[in-house]
Amino acid sequence: MMNRRAFVRAGVLGTGLSLAGYLRHTHAEPKPAKATSAVFVFLAGGPSHLDTFDLKPDAPAEYRGEFKPIDTAAPGVRICEHLPNLAKLADTYAVVRGVSHTLAGHELGTEYLNTGSRPVPSIVYPGYGAVVSKEVAGDRELPHFVAVPTTPQKAGYLGVRYAPLQTNAVPQPGVAFSVRGVSLGDGMTVAEFEKRQKLLEDLDTTFQGAAAESKLIDGLDRFAQQAYDLIRSPKAREAFDVSREKAEVAAAFGTHRFGMSCLLASRLVAAGVRFVTVTFPGWDTHGNNFKALKDNLLPQLDQGLAALLAHLRERGLLDSTVVYVTGEFGRTPKVNDRAGRDHWPRAMTALLAGGGVRGGRVHGASDEKGMGPAGDGFTPDDVASSFYHALGIDHRKEYHTATGRPVKIVRDGTVLTDLFEG
Repeated sequence: MMNRRAFVRAGVLGTGLSLAGYLRHTHAEPKPAKATSAVFVFLAGGPSHLDTFDLKPDAPAEYRGEFKPIDTAAPGVRICEHLPNLAKLADTYAVVRGVSHTLAGHELGTEYLNTGSRPVPSIVYPGYGAVVSKEVAGDRELPHFVAVPTTPQKAGYLGVRYAPLQTNAVPQPGVAFSVRGVSLGDGMTVAEFEKRQKLLEDLDTTFQGAAAESKLIDGLDRFAQQAYDLIRSPKAREAFDVSREKAEVAAAFGTHRFGMSCLLASRLVAAGVRFVTVTFPGWDTHGNNFKALKDNLLPQLDQGLAALLAHLRERGLLDSTVVYVTGEFGRTPKVNDRAGRDHWPRAMTALLAGGGVRGGRVHGASDEKGMGPAGDGFTPDDVASSFYHALGIDHRKEYHTATGRPVKIVRDGTVLTDLFEG
């Protein structure tokens, strides 16, 4: 019920808002955020929505493909038969169907889905990790933004100080993982490194006036300080060392690259890293789509992602960690003559979990052949706005470029309020 103060606010603040409009406005207000960390899983190449989380069993054979949908732990939610572990955990994530855009090239689609803003020639938008690094406070002994092993996300106009620490490698089962800038190489001790650091500081003092106003130098200085802090920090070295994980926990992730990357991501989040990207390539299935998915891609995705979600939940971290899974676009509803599917941005799916997202639900829909949204659909900007909301970041907030140009974090987009718990 609207109290007297709320009614007065609706009527006299000069907004021209009617009672009905006020009710719609208050209903649309997103709930407070819950997440303080995030894991962004990028399925590079563009996964087929029709063969993963948006199957069309009643469509003609040339559209529906070879796979069958199966029931999940969430009533009414059905996904691919080759994702049995994720089916058991369907109550932990939301499936967003009917996401649509028009950029069919890998480079532009990747930029769009890694920033939430449609690319334009005049500006480089910061990736999600750069924004989170700027907006969410973190532990000084840990990097705020880690990419496993690499990421297409850039710092953009925010500057190099918000760029990711890329591992450039994937952990091996049972082997201590060494990341450049975290582990000391060539037998160097911390004491020896500190002597070198002191020498560099003395040199920096000599030349500091020349670069006092340089944003690039400021960013590089931050990187150098971060590397120094990481090398000296047992906490950082332990977070990156997957060999310290209990054998039974590590086994759930598998020994493949994606599973090991997810294991590292879970350790980093547990240690206090604010943003981790995991890039899983190989989804550009123009030929032999069904074989590649069945024999390789789907089993790895199913094992690694399910283990990540389960591990975060078991540690009590899923409420405070939002997980976003996407590619750069979907794939053609009609199977081509090479048993493959081609680029198709007009329809795709995304998964969101944790951070106050209501799991066990499907949001939106594609049409009967998966060719486009059924109804208005959603844009990548909408999903990005919702992702930021889960982290307590207002996607409408304005930053300024080096030339002083004001730019919103997400240029367009609306928070999908139904994704979140009431």
